[in-house]
Amino acid sequence: MNRRHYAITLQQASEDSPTLARLTALTRESTQRLQAIETLIPVALRSTVQAGPIDGTTWCLLVKSNAAAAKLRQLLPALQAHLRSRGWEVNSIRLKIQT
Repeated sequence: MNRRHYAITLQQASEDSPTLARLTALTRESTQRLQAIETLIPVALRSTVQAGPIDGTTWCLLVKSNAAAAKLRQLLPALQAHLRSRGWEVNSIRLKIQT
């Protein structure tokens, strides 16, 4: 068995593993999507929303409360349209309330 006896960075590990590389790319894309729609989210709600996983053409936003999720549901069509205009294929945005 060949073991590494030296430390490597997370970036090096992700580059060496196709699975980790894909996960890193999806995480980066999810963060970019959130940054793209941030100006469409009311200022008071921005701190309650986090980028979540991407599953094909479905993107998930993690929301801290039911009240914030209710307001965001009203904005979903505009958020999706904005993302599509930026070149992302987003057919639906799922909201998941964090407990």
